[in-house]
Amino acid sequence: MRVEVVNTGTELLLGKVVNTHAGYFGQEMFKLGLRIQRQTTIPDGGEIRVVLQECFPRTDVILITGGLGPTSDDITREVVAEMLGLELILDESILATINEMFRSRGYTPSKSNDRQAMVPEGAVVLENPNGTAPGLYVPANSEVDSPHLFLLPGPPRELKPMFEALVFPKLAEMVGTDTAPESRNFRIYGVGESTLASKLEPLLQPIADLELGYCARLGEVDLRLIGTSAAIEAASTIVRSEYAEDIVVESEEAMEEVIQRLLAGKGATVSTAESCTGGYIASSITNASGSSQVFHQGFVTYANEAKRDILGVPEETLEDFGAVSNETVIAMAEGCLRVSGADHAIAVSGIAGPTGGSDEKPVGTVHVAIASKGQETFAKRYFNPVDRLSFKMRVTRLSLDLLRRRLLGFPLD
Repeated sequence: MRVEVVNTGTELLLGKVVNTHAGYFGQEMFKLGLRIQRQTTIPDGGEIRVVLQECFPRTDVILITGGLGPTSDDITREVVAEMLGLELILDESILATINEMFRSRGYTPSKSNDRQAMVPEGAVVLENPNGTAPGLYVPANSEVDSPHLFLLPGPPRELKPMFEALVFPKLAEMVGTDTAPESRNFRIYGVGESTLASKLEPLLQPIADLELGYCARLGEVDLRLIGTSAAIEAASTIVRSEYAEDIVVESEEAMEEVIQRLLAGKGATVSTAESCTGGYIASSITNASGSSQVFHQGFVTYANEAKRDILGVPEETLEDFGAVSNETVIAMAEGCLRVSGADHAIAVSGIAGPTGGSDEKPVGTVHVAIASKGQETFAKRYFNPVDRLSFKMRVTRLSLDLLRRRLLGFPLD
């Protein structure tokens, strides 16, 4: 079954709002063994007529997001009704629901919202308890050669509950399944996408009924295996043997969630001492639910005086080796461990740029230390010559991965 997505909204094309629908729909469709063939983003207004005329002959299902609001440029339902030769009928029950929603929130209903209660003849109304615009399902019509059409609200907080409750079951009914094809995701840290592919593909190529997919992020690559159970198990054995210490998790779980789970499993805690990352590491750890059990304190000691006064970094260490050095991050990590009382501490100091570098310590240089009770403190210099924000994010992922390795008993090098 061929599926396309049409996203309407001038704000999407202006970059004012990030379009998250493609990723969401892609993941949900995969559960049914479907793939999105094409996604089109268009401004509000009449462009939707042109796009739908192009889509109708080549697809079986179109998901249309946005354009169901009360303003003059929200014309999705009107264009669909016109193209299919359907009359728009005022649905009194929808109108009553909209008016009651306004009154319950202390607002006076507006006549402009009445058009949200207009329904193309024969369409199925998709209730929207999270907003004023109901969705609509218009079945395929062979007389006008139209595919199945799902008209959905644009805001994710309205779209996602509607899709999960009403659209997904209808799609499952169409394809005759509600189970996902077999798949497994490996999240691998510290290995480039091309390196991963060049090493694994010759080993995995002989396995029949196996499909590979890659998604690269800052410092991480997701490797997705798709196929029969036997093919996935055979491939997984190879991936584990080649990258045993680099596999963060065999799922789509985030690094910080893995860290939280590992620390909680050991009854251990962590604190952070950050300079160049400005609190990114602490923020990342506390993104995971349950982090209050494992995270003690976060120190952002940007200035040398803060490193000295808060963490106890010796003045002579800063003078002799500089803030960006193994000696300083070791003192930061051990001071953090001592002051916070945590079981583990992460410390970082570097040059995020674009200014501040030197021949000896160019922009992108960072030193990372991991201190743990009863273990030798680890410290190493790394080099990440990227933009400032990417640098902070890369150093954060690197630091968390080093902690992961320590918690699992892997060597740090």
